[in-house]
Amino acid sequence: MHHTSVDPAKLTADLIRCPSVTPAEGGALTLLEGVLTDAGFTCTRVDRAGIPNLFARWGGKGAARSFGFNGHTDVVPLGDEAAWSVDPFGAEIRDGMMWGRGATDMKSGVAAFAAAAIDFVQQTPPDGAVILAITGDEEGDATDGTVALLDWMQTNGEAMDVCIVGEPTCPDQMGDMIKIGRRGSLSAWLTITGVQGHSAYPHRAVNPLPAMARLVDRLSAHELDTGTDHFDPSTLAVVTIDTGNAATNVIPATVRATVNIRYNDAHTGADLTDWLQGQLDAICAEMGVTGTLKVKNSGESFITPPGDFSDMVVRAVEAETGRTPVLSTSGGTSDARFVKDHCPVVECGLVGRTMHQVDENVDVAQIHQLKAIYTRILRDYFA
Repeated sequence: MHHTSVDPAKLTADLIRCPSVTPAEGGALTLLEGVLTDAGFTCTRVDRAGIPNLFARWGGKGAARSFGFNGHTDVVPLGDEAAWSVDPFGAEIRDGMMWGRGATDMKSGVAAFAAAAIDFVQQTPPDGAVILAITGDEEGDATDGTVALLDWMQTNGEAMDVCIVGEPTCPDQMGDMIKIGRRGSLSAWLTITGVQGHSAYPHRAVNPLPAMARLVDRLSAHELDTGTDHFDPSTLAVVTIDTGNAATNVIPATVRATVNIRYNDAHTGADLTDWLQGQLDAICAEMGVTGTLKVKNSGESFITPPGDFSDMVVRAVEAETGRTPVLSTSGGTSDARFVKDHCPVVECGLVGRTMHQVDENVDVAQIHQLKAIYTRILRDYFA
């Protein structure tokens, strides 16, 4: 069968033109499914709870070894559409840059890997399987996205031995960073309740505000750690304090605050929750107020220890870009936090400078470069 090489930039443009703002499918997964099916991949839609997901495999099920890729076709909302200087779903090319929502995060990454995988299996069919697990819900709650794909894979006896996540990983220049782990992320909602009263008679009220101020000061002044082998120090940010009180002559009954903790592998979500509860309890005892704590842990911290897999990715990036990437654990969360329970995972993608911004854009040359990096990784893995 004659094979025509897939242009990753054209595929990126086709994907950008699909308005797949979370959780809308927007035609993106349907498009990808068509392209992969034509190239001999077996595709299955793994939708769950209204969230679109796509599983694609080339090669035998239960192959001796399988190389996996995880990515997403959903994009964040446009923000102020009037602020865009281009059609956000137009994929217009100007001065070597392609413009549009998802250009960086991460339709280019998905297109680059799909193009690399299609060319690779048709030119040099490997003795194994190549798997793409693509979700339509990475930017949303992510409860029925990559998690649904991994659940489905487990139920159906599908497995990846290693996995690349194609998020943009480079801060400034192509090839300057890959990610071998991520920090955990935990948000906590604190409520302190006293007794409402007249500000002229404060002795008749119990003011929760000084208690919250003291608590928030203690939390933000506390050093969680000084960093670990692969991670920077953990951070705690106070993101809001609210009473909703507009009256100057009323001491309010209740005050709320929210903190967000980005934590390294010195902690678990459970340990941090216990610490927050202890701090809250201490303030309540000191100040004669009551308090409640609600926590949402978006993902534990994790690390894929440097080794054969990360070395292989580093060599491919070096060969194609001339740069030796830093092995990093910086940034927010990604779906790698789910994949890590399934197999070793490394994140490798292009420069992420404009992700989530108005006028998001990508250097077209970088899309081709990323395809070359992925092709080299596939070759080396199956060599």
